[in-house]
Amino acid sequence: MKVEIAEGRITSEALEKWCERIGIPLRIRNIFNTEVTKDSIKHFVDGIGDTNPLWTDEEYARNTSYGKIPAPPNWLYSVFPTWILQGLPGVHGFHAGSEWTFYKPVRVGDTIKPKCTFTGFEVRPSEFAGKSVIEYQHSEFYNQKNELVAETDVWIVRTERGSARKRGKYSKYTLPHPWKEEELKKIEEKILSEKPRGENHLFWEDVNVGDELPEIVKGPFGLTDMIAFCIGANPVGIKAFKSALEFYKKHPAWAIRDPNTYALEPVFAVHYNKFVANSAGLPYPYDVGVQRHCWLIQLLTNYIGNEGWLKKNYAEYRRFFYFSDVVWIKGKVVSKYISEGREPCIDIETHAFNQRGEDIMPGFSTVVLPSKEYDYWPVKARLKGKIGIN
Repeated sequence: MKVEIAEGRITSEALEKWCERIGIPLRIRNIFNTEVTKDSIKHFVDGIGDTNPLWTDEEYARNTSYGKIPAPPNWLYSVFPTWILQGLPGVHGFHAGSEWTFYKPVRVGDTIKPKCTFTGFEVRPSEFAGKSVIEYQHSEFYNQKNELVAETDVWIVRTERGSARKRGKYSKYTLPHPWKEEELKKIEEKILSEKPRGENHLFWEDVNVGDELPEIVKGPFGLTDMIAFCIGANPVGIKAFKSALEFYKKHPAWAIRDPNTYALEPVFAVHYNKFVANSAGLPYPYDVGVQRHCWLIQLLTNYIGNEGWLKKNYAEYRRFFYFSDVVWIKGKVVSKYISEGREPCIDIETHAFNQRGEDIMPGFSTVVLPSKEYDYWPVKARLKGKIGIN
């Protein structure tokens, strides 16, 4: 039996039908985590390579304002990836960016429920596939008290797979990247030198515009990194054997048969299977947008320490981050102020450069820091529901 990747088209008729869905809450089938547990957090941070003890050490966390182990802000991605592949069957979807707002801490013992709404789309020309549709969705995350803990607006690029293959925009890259041993040694030394600020508090008064964040490095990106992410952090619903086959029979557009192994693979396998990636018009397996964003948030939580609060976080996922690539994620303080909500804030501009010098994830974030002058602690304030300097 030959099973080829589904080849959908972006037609006027399909877009007209799609319009009927705008504003309607979408049914979420792929919820991965609902309960915030020590284990679910541990699996998540292992899956993105975050060794901050705040997320895993009960005694350590007890001595912070959280009082018990908190989930890092990016853990919400492991509940639900913030968007649903819906409409335009057989038209590929690339998560292209997210803008988060975080409101309340999430800690062990909480339960989280997501909601998602399709908010619109626009048609644009595309160098990658000739034509694309930019799809917009909005997701919210609520705790067991029905309190909104975070929300995000996301955008997804939808393209025709056949058109992308014909154009072969990224076929010029040399993959896997030909690293030299001395280069790999320096990369590994940099990775091992990463250290979260932790209990060495970063106070608002001590920050200056122009300060640079200690960078973090990820790579060379490989299959085990992707497996670890899928195990601990990826709510796509990957299944095996009968569970998978039953799903593919109901949703044949989700499967493609790998001619090398004769196994049916999900379209999601573009992230770890070269044949499936090629079928979608890419030269090599590449990272998940959610995964890349998790690394960015790790940069920020490392920097702000145990008592800082990530308030807003924006990132665009540009280019593709392939197996064998390395990324250096950087940040710089660009402003410092007391917000309208009376909180000591700083704004941080972020970038993520690969070994080819491409900025694959420009972004911008706002964080709230503890203040010595105002005796203000943002995590404690959110737990008490009394946000802002008195």
